[in-house]
Amino acid sequence: MTKAKPAAFEYEFGGPVGALATTLALPVVIMLLAHWSDAGSVTTTDLLDYTADQRFWDAVQQSAVLCPSCDETALLVKCAAAVIGWFLFQVVLERFLPCELVLGSPIAADGNKRLTYRINGHLAFWVTLLVVQTGWPVWHEASQTYQLEGFPLHYLYDYYTELAFCTILLCVVLTTYLYVDSFVGDKILAEGGNSGNPFYNFFIGRELNPRIYSFDWKEFCELRPGLLAWMLLNAACMKQQYDAQGYVTGSMILLNVFQGVYVWDALYQERAILTTMDITTDGFGFMLVLGDLAWVPFTYSVQARYLVKHDPHLGYPALAVILTIYIFGYLIFRGANGQKDAFRRNPSDPTLSHLTFLQTKRGTKLLTSGWWGMARKINYTGDYIMGLTWCLVCGFDSIVPYYYAIYFMILLIHRSIRDDHMCQTKYGDDWQAYKRLVPYRFVPGIV
Repeated sequence: MTKAKPAAFEYEFGGPVGALATTLALPVVIMLLAHWSDAGSVTTTDLLDYTADQRFWDAVQQSAVLCPSCDETALLVKCAAAVIGWFLFQVVLERFLPCELVLGSPIAADGNKRLTYRINGHLAFWVTLLVVQTGWPVWHEASQTYQLEGFPLHYLYDYYTELAFCTILLCVVLTTYLYVDSFVGDKILAEGGNSGNPFYNFFIGRELNPRIYSFDWKEFCELRPGLLAWMLLNAACMKQQYDAQGYVTGSMILLNVFQGVYVWDALYQERAILTTMDITTDGFGFMLVLGDLAWVPFTYSVQARYLVKHDPHLGYPALAVILTIYIFGYLIFRGANGQKDAFRRNPSDPTLSHLTFLQTKRGTKLLTSGWWGMARKINYTGDYIMGLTWCLVCGFDSIVPYYYAIYFMILLIHRSIRDDHMCQTKYGDDWQAYKRLVPYRFVPGIV
């Protein structure tokens, strides 16, 4: 059932021009961050010191700045095969590991139909680690036997930029397929991706829940290949630091623990993602495809890549303070998200009977006490505090590791504005009543 284009479409992200500019800019930003995290600072001389008539791509190839081996076709083919192989490996785990079948949120545009999702991300997390650690049988000529060999993590560090480049290409191909396929058959379109402008729809995503039979592209990509690749890239950076220095620093250990817990938590709580805006509202276009598969692993690992060559060697007192801040942020993040998910699944749960709520005219309930009585986006606050600690372990010698704190603040503010607009449309006067009961957005008593 294809939804008709709204009479007055409301654009986001600067409309078609902004969407096109963002589509072109994000891949370049990924490659720049990979370069700057290795260099340790924001450098422009090596990017600009060329004759005026050279094209940017020629400069990239000749200078080997952003992608040192992107002009080596054979190597790029191998990297592309590795990226595709990794993606397919995670698909196999999602398809064949034991799972829990969980119903998603009702889809209003499809008569409140609820799609079924295979939830086994937590098991896939541990199976992936097991395969990476123990490896697979490799034939050895000398002994004429098969021997188990673990995954060579150093390749992820050695070919970091080439793998990033090939992952970006995969994102372009996948988004193009999803966009073209959204015109085939009777598809449910996302309201935000049904603008009539091809550039904007390509970026936002036309189809709400693109699937091949029961395989859900959006839910799979949201948590599996990108998040797990991020964790492995961090591990590769830690191994590189050990190989170069003979030891692993406290900052590198804490960063791997912090971000490893974040990845594990997301996959352990996989079913909670089914009620998020990404799944229930947004289409699956370049914004989410690139974000899930390339942006997350290759920009969230910037701190680990930076620490390989530019570790600040923080003392135990500084590391202890950062650890305390992280735990504080995690308790807020997990407590708020856990309470929200439990209440959404069963508002009548006796363990939640102490919570107060606002009954809306739509029949749903909005929490007005507990974590959600403190601030409307208290989970974002906890998430941001955790992310800030990822930057703090890198010291203060460079702004490069703090890209995440800057980017994430902008992202969360923008996302909260989108959420507020969506809720105002959904709840009407009830949303204004709710905001009077919970007046703060991020920090109780402040903002």
